[in-house]
Amino acid sequence: MVKNTSSNKISRAALWLCLAFLVFPMFASYFFDDMFSSISYLFSDASRLELAWDSATYGVYLGGYSMLCVFGGMVLGGILLDRFGLRLVGTIFMFTMFLGAIIILFAMTYGFESKLSLGIAYVGRMLFGLGSEIGGVAVSRSIAKWFKHRNLALAMGLQLAIARLGTAFAFIIAPLLVSEKLAPQVYTLSDTARPVIFAVILIVVGLFSWLLFVLFDYRKSKLYFDDEDKSAEHRLNERFHLSDILNLLKNPQFIMIALLCVFFYCCIISFKKFAAAIVIPRFDMNVESAKWLISLIPFFTVVFTPLFGFLVDRVGKATIWMIVGAFAVLISHIILAFAPAGISFYGYFAISLLGLGYSLVPSAMWPSVSRIVKDSNLATAFSLLYWIQNLGLLLVPIVVGAILSSGENNITVVYAEYFFIVLSVIAVLVSFCLRVYAKMKGNTILDLSMRK
Repeated sequence: MVKNTSSNKISRAALWLCLAFLVFPMFASYFFDDMFSSISYLFSDASRLELAWDSATYGVYLGGYSMLCVFGGMVLGGILLDRFGLRLVGTIFMFTMFLGAIIILFAMTYGFESKLSLGIAYVGRMLFGLGSEIGGVAVSRSIAKWFKHRNLALAMGLQLAIARLGTAFAFIIAPLLVSEKLAPQVYTLSDTARPVIFAVILIVVGLFSWLLFVLFDYRKSKLYFDDEDKSAEHRLNERFHLSDILNLLKNPQFIMIALLCVFFYCCIISFKKFAAAIVIPRFDMNVESAKWLISLIPFFTVVFTPLFGFLVDRVGKATIWMIVGAFAVLISHIILAFAPAGISFYGYFAISLLGLGYSLVPSAMWPSVSRIVKDSNLATAFSLLYWIQNLGLLLVPIVVGAILSSGENNITVVYAEYFFIVLSVIAVLVSFCLRVYAKMKGNTILDLSMRK
């Protein structure tokens, strides 16, 4: 609860300094997560990699991100955040993210045989994924705490935009770090390790940025907040109630937001991991052109996510924004699947729509959670959403990797797009259901502007 005394009014400088500390850990996380996306074509031929991974192996590695998240880690992390506080638990999981990154670097540079390197990297990927997701919850919860009464959607939009700038940076930098080689030249371990080394450096900087926020939050919270910055003793005396989770799961709006979250993000995040492997054969592109094409996704979000967040704050209508965004992603995947092959215009048009959809839905969806969940359970709510999302992110990359490894590239990339179309259709249907339910029940809280 924000104190109402004028002397304790939160200054704009404090708000934006707080946000500045919070954005970089997720920027680094997004870079690390997408460090191979624009060079995923490397895994199309394992014989040309000293690492000896193919697309199926790469898909299994990607799925490791969600393993611990799915099997209890996300929910447990959210409960710990609500009970022990953002600073302590957030720091523990930020260090977990760093540890996972170091293990992945070790697996990809030591020279293990393919299966062993995958096994070690999978362990690192699990730790990185859990640390990144709980760290993301801590960041979202911190923004909700500081911006609850002041431009919350805009702040979350800016955080998402800058985080996704990390993805854009990865798309552009990775091909520069790993230069394309002509067959039958082999990519050495040192070649494939360069993006990982660069990403680990960013993770270290992001960890330092989080620690600066922890210090800032510790010193300033007592000035601005009452019950949100309770003493450790008070918080430890609070008991976790299973009913807190059950109440969330009984909330139809929360369930529909969760379903939208998983199907929508699987259409984009999983696509990004294989984007280069899909658009290069689909539109007859070279690596340089493909790099800039898929970079449009995060660049669009950098521009439009804060803008749409501002509009959500000012005009409301969050459920409509979610429908439009989900529909844009569906049209994008239909174009990627059915457009004439070899014509790059269709690729640029489809990816632009994907970027717009990727900006619209999160701008409306994430701030909506704080409107239907009480503050004391907000971290648990975010964690449940990430947990459900990670159920999809655990399985979808494995399925897509298997599809791409099953035959000729020109055919399998279209089959992969059919799969994304099915997921997109479900996302659109769920977003419609959320809108219809709100109208039927007369519950318009999601569509109110921040002023109302």
